[in-house]
Amino acid sequence: MGKNEDSDKIVINVGGIRHETYRSTLKTLPGTRLSWLTEPDAFSNFDYDPKTDEFFFDRHPQVFAYVLNYYRTGKLHCPADVCGPLYEEELAFWGIDEEEEDGDLKRLCLQEDGRKLGWWKRLQPKVWALFEDPYSSKAARYIAFASLFFILISITTFCLETHEAFNEIINKTETTTQNNVTKTEIILEVETEPFLTYVEGMCVIWFTFEFFMRVLFCPDKMEFIKSSLNIIDFVAILPFYLEVGLSGLSSKAAKDVLGFLRVVRFVRILRIFKLTRHFVGLRVLGHTLRASTNEFLLLIIFLALGVLIFATMIYYAERIGAHTNFKNIPIGFWWAVVTMTTLGYGDMYPVTWSGMLVGALCALAGVLTIAMPVPVIVNNFGMYYSLAMAKQKLPKKKNKHIPRAPQPGSPNYCKPDMQSPHRSAPGDACPLAQEEIIEINRAGKRKE
Repeated sequence: MGKNEDSDKIVINVGGIRHETYRSTLKTLPGTRLSWLTEPDAFSNFDYDPKTDEFFFDRHPQVFAYVLNYYRTGKLHCPADVCGPLYEEELAFWGIDEEEEDGDLKRLCLQEDGRKLGWWKRLQPKVWALFEDPYSSKAARYIAFASLFFILISITTFCLETHEAFNEIINKTETTTQNNVTKTEIILEVETEPFLTYVEGMCVIWFTFEFFMRVLFCPDKMEFIKSSLNIIDFVAILPFYLEVGLSGLSSKAAKDVLGFLRVVRFVRILRIFKLTRHFVGLRVLGHTLRASTNEFLLLIIFLALGVLIFATMIYYAERIGAHTNFKNIPIGFWWAVVTMTTLGYGDMYPVTWSGMLVGALCALAGVLTIAMPVPVIVNNFGMYYSLAMAKQKLPKKKNKHIPRAPQPGSPNYCKPDMQSPHRSAPGDACPLAQEEIIEINRAGKRKE
C-alpha cells in the first residue's frame, strides 16, 4: 500500500525526473497507461517504490513532459528537438496517438462495447473516416481514388473548355424594343461543346455527394464550416448549379448574372487543393506555409522596402538620359520587383551608366533579401517532412489500445494447466496476446 494511496496527489518518475500531479488529472483520459496508475492494483502492476512513494518508468523524460501537459490542457505539442520515430514510439507507449491528417488527437483507449452505443454513434465515425481518412480502410482508399479521378477529370475539362477546338462561335439574333422602336441585333456568342458540360456535371454530382456526406457525418460542424478546404469545395460546386438554374431564363438580369458566373468558372481550379487529403507532400507543404508565416511576412517587408528604394533611385538615375522608359516612380515598381526576384523580363531596362549601376545594386540586394528568410522556411519543411516520413515508415497498429495484464476473474484471464501434458503454446488456445503475457511476467517479477 502506498503512503498516498488515498491522496489525490501522485508522483511519477520518468527517466530520473520526478513529476507530481493529481490523480484526477490522469483520469481525464481513461484507458491510457497513466490512467491505470490511479487504480488500486497499480502498486503491484507497475514499478512502484514504497520508500519514495513514486512510480518509475524508464522512458524519455522530455517527451513525457509534453504527454503530461496533454492531460492537463487537452493539447499535445511536438518538441522541436525530438525526431519523429522516437516521438511516435513514446506516444504509443503512453497510449496517445497524434493523427496527421487534420491535426486532431485520438486516444488509444479501450473502446466501449459497440452494442452499448446507438446506431448513429457506431455509424458516424466509420462513414467520416471513409470520406476523410484515405488510409483508414480499403473502402476509404477506393473512395479516395474515385475522388482523385473526378478531380483530374474536372481540371482537364476546365482546361479543354478554353481551347478553340472545343468552342464554336455562333450568331444569335436578339430583338429589343425601346420607346416603341424595335431593334434587331446580331450577337456573337461562344458556345462550348455540350459533352464537356455533361462531363463537368458528372464530376459536380460526385463532389456534391462527397460534400454532403462529409457535412452530415462530420463530428464538429463548426470546425467543418471554418475549414478552408471545405469552403473551397463549396465555392467550386455552387457556380455550376447557379449557371444551370439561370441558363433557361431570358431576362437581362439573369443573363448578366450568367455572364458573371461564366467568368468565375476559374474557381473550379481550386479543386486541386483537394489533393492535399491524398498526398503527404502537399500536407507537409501546407504545414510549412502555416509555420513560416512570420518568415513570409518578413520577406514581403524586405521586398517592399527594396522595391520602393530602387524604384525611386532608377527614376532619378534614368532622368539623366534623354530617352527613358521610367516615366514615373510607380512604373519603376514593376521593374524593381522583376529585378529583385532575378526574373528579368527585359521589357524595362536602364540605358544610362547610372541606371545600370542602380540595376546591379538592385539585383544584388534582391538575392540577399530572398536568401535571408529562406533557410528558416527550409528547416520548417525538413522538420515536417521528416516527421511525416517517419510516421509512414512505422508499422501499422492493429490494436487501438495498450495491452494490459488481465486480472483473475476477468473474461480474458487464462491460467495455464500445469498438469496437462498437451498444454498449448501462448497465443494458440489462450486469448492473451504475446505482448500481454510479457506484461504479466514483468508484473510477477516485480511482486517477487
